[in-house]
Amino acid sequence: MKQGLSLGFSQSLTLTPQLQQSIRLLQLSSLELEQEIEQQLAMNPFLERDDEASVREQFEHAEEYASQATLDKASSSAESSEGDAVDAAGDVPAPSADDLDWDGDGTTELSPNDSEWGVEAGSAQTSTSNQHSDSDFDPLGGLSSATSLTEHLKHQAQHLRLTPTDAASLDFLIESLDERGFLIESLEELAATLSSGEDDIERLVEQLSIARHWLQNLDPCGVGAADVSECLRLQLRAETATAMSSVDVLTTALRLLDLPLAVLARRNIKQLGVTIECPENLVQQGLQCISRLEPLPSRRFETLVNSVVVPDVFVRAATNKGGRTSMSFTTELNMDLMPRLKVDEITAQLLRLQKAREKAKTEDKNPATDVMQQALVEARGFIKSISQRFDTVLRVAKAIVARQGQFLQHGAVAMRPLVLRDIADELGLHESTVSRVTTSKYMATPQGTFEFKYFFDASLGTDSGGETSGTAVRALIAQLISAENKTKPLSDGKLADLLASQGIECARRTVAKYREAMRIPTASLRRI
Repeated sequence: MKQGLSLGFSQSLTLTPQLQQSIRLLQLSSLELEQEIEQQLAMNPFLERDDEASVREQFEHAEEYASQATLDKASSSAESSEGDAVDAAGDVPAPSADDLDWDGDGTTELSPNDSEWGVEAGSAQTSTSNQHSDSDFDPLGGLSSATSLTEHLKHQAQHLRLTPTDAASLDFLIESLDERGFLIESLEELAATLSSGEDDIERLVEQLSIARHWLQNLDPCGVGAADVSECLRLQLRAETATAMSSVDVLTTALRLLDLPLAVLARRNIKQLGVTIECPENLVQQGLQCISRLEPLPSRRFETLVNSVVVPDVFVRAATNKGGRTSMSFTTELNMDLMPRLKVDEITAQLLRLQKAREKAKTEDKNPATDVMQQALVEARGFIKSISQRFDTVLRVAKAIVARQGQFLQHGAVAMRPLVLRDIADELGLHESTVSRVTTSKYMATPQGTFEFKYFFDASLGTDSGGETSGTAVRALIAQLISAENKTKPLSDGKLADLLASQGIECARRTVAKYREAMRIPTASLRRI
């Protein structure tokens, strides 16, 4: 093999650390960005929050708002009682002490004494003496104090007159329930975990069988069942004992539950009637009786924690000079999410003095100086990257609003088709950059709060040669289904025909895909 040297030309793209950081920050959500900022604040000594004017700004804004509120109150009072305010001599009575504004003493220091802010002693005493005042209200208190299914069952078990052995067995079964409230393990399997030998298993199974009987008689009805079918049977037997429905309907419902649930889900009344040898009217009533039951005993004990979405951008309808809402929209960033960062000038000045000494050779060069200089460069680059991130987010948001103005006015049925390339070409950005911007970013609009990606959707052709978005088609399908005759629901083929009559070319399989994406059941399951 012969070795040699050759000369060639090639092009390559090298991402600088500054550019890599900008790209990484661009795709972070607001929560992830705040975590990144906290990490940088802890690591970089030159980086700090710019909170110098926060106290003075809050004081000035509070004073300004208080003065404006007092003026508005005085103005409204003067307008409402203009005829009574002037006495016989034509003089206007002097304002009372309650109408005078508090000017303060000019200080910007906040005092812990609430009376300094104009709170009367009587009102302060009343609010502190009330144990259930608004200040003591915890909006998440209801979530933390919610009773779980296990606690609910154990509370009932305490009021049963059971022997210590039965009570211990019942408590063991309660702890063995899954998150749905089902006892999916057999009694033999549960007994095997408690027994010390094979001779004890039969005795333990008999004991657990008695405890399961007590468990299945507790509230909610159906708890302790092995599966959904047994859970529904327990509820039907309870209705039979209380005679809440006719015996024929309950008997038919119990016979229907002997069939697989997948067969019942098809709701083919004629076929079900032939299978269980019952009239179709009884089969329909039995299905309605089953549909009223609760398949999951633990549903009402589940603690729902709603995730709060903080929008990155606000879109508001613009108002004209007459105060009326116009057809244009304004787009602005959520200023509460924008961090105020700055370089610590004191630390930077110390670094400059140290470098000046080293340059004058009054001191030996310290290797830590280069490290600190690099930290200063990184701090300035981080602040610049944060600014560029919010600027790019705002530019993309404005471009989306300009394209989707009809959606902001009329809703999802007016959504236009839009792809990432359209925004990228308009703003002179790369598609990957627009993709990063639209990830985990939210926009608060007059139609609701949506992720940026919601406004991007593929196009469908129309008879007129135009285009419509998949979002608009899904909204139209939902409207057609909501207005259908519930006794004769629309099939996917019929929905496709109705869309075609409105000039939208949409195949039956596409309609089925959109319907399933909206979690709308098939026509047979929607029939009443």
